[in-house]
Amino acid sequence: MAKKDCYDVLGLNRDASEEEIKKSYRKLAMKYHPDRNPDSKEAEEKFKEAKEAYEILSDGQKRAAYDQYGHAGVDPQAGGAGGAGFGGFGDAFADIFGDIFGGGRAGGGGGGRSNVYRGSDLRYNLEITLEEAARGCEKQIRIPTMDECDVCHGSGAKPGTEARTCSTCGGVGQVRMQQGFFSIQQTCPTCHGSGKQITDPCRACNGAGRVKKQKTLNVKIPAGVDDGDRIRLAGEGEPGTNGGPHGDLYVVTQIRQHAVFQRDGTDLHCEMPISFTSAALGGEIEIPTLDGAAKIRIPPETQSGQVFRLRGKGIKALRGSQHGDLMCHVLIETPVKLTERQKELLREFESISLDAPGTHNPKAKSFMDKLKDFFG
Repeated sequence: MAKKDCYDVLGLNRDASEEEIKKSYRKLAMKYHPDRNPDSKEAEEKFKEAKEAYEILSDGQKRAAYDQYGHAGVDPQAGGAGGAGFGGFGDAFADIFGDIFGGGRAGGGGGGRSNVYRGSDLRYNLEITLEEAARGCEKQIRIPTMDECDVCHGSGAKPGTEARTCSTCGGVGQVRMQQGFFSIQQTCPTCHGSGKQITDPCRACNGAGRVKKQKTLNVKIPAGVDDGDRIRLAGEGEPGTNGGPHGDLYVVTQIRQHAVFQRDGTDLHCEMPISFTSAALGGEIEIPTLDGAAKIRIPPETQSGQVFRLRGKGIKALRGSQHGDLMCHVLIETPVKLTERQKELLREFESISLDAPGTHNPKAKSFMDKLKDFFG
């Protein structure tokens, strides 16, 4: 059976413009697409005819050959004209899928797609002391990074040469592969999405345009930072691809364990051992703070574990001017390595205390009373 005239299939005059050809094909393809006409042989045949007509008329060389010689002038093996080309069947077919399924064009094709990408963010764990976290400080860090090659200035090409436009994708970094009725877009296998081909690569970076370096940065640690807080250094991360912006560097603080203090938000806690005599008779003791020593008065009959608060002796809040408190937990220390005289005095003290146990040891008496009630 003789093939139908391509212009008649698309309902066009022979002087139709490229836009008219594309518009007509889109209309017919949407009308007769197999997904819209399941189990219809007639619709499938019309769809194939429209596809073949469009493949011929959308290609300048094929159209010229067809206008002069008809179907005989068109190579029958060139049916996959969409291939990796641009402005052929693949472009219109991608538009049709966008109209049918509600999606837009994926890029590539005639307009291309930007292959400029932002660089990756980096993380650096920085250990600091509790004092540095409380007061703030400035630290110098060295980080490994992939930076622009100083020889080729990021082009990847040997000095005196330059990268040329990729011959496979035409510089857009994407190609379309025709598989039956479907047009699949993928990254160009030749330039890997960059749109450029380097025939004479830079020896310093082997054509990558980037080299591994060490860079030194000054990091300002604000007063009040806590374990796990992040400090963002904008633009100090990995460089972008194809001129894209740098990523960011996040410095994560880790507070080193302190020999005296434990931190709880903006408050500090410490344990202070005191003698049995100081706890019983009271007195003044000296305790450490981040700003030096401070004195507190211990009242008589202080019990072990009692907490004394020193207001404003904690850590400044990261946001604001308020300071936390210092909580001093007193621990009554039992004396060790007693002399015979000390033991004698303690036995005498114990003997005197037994004359009125409820008076001198109220907690012990209360506990014994509870035991008696428990056991009946």
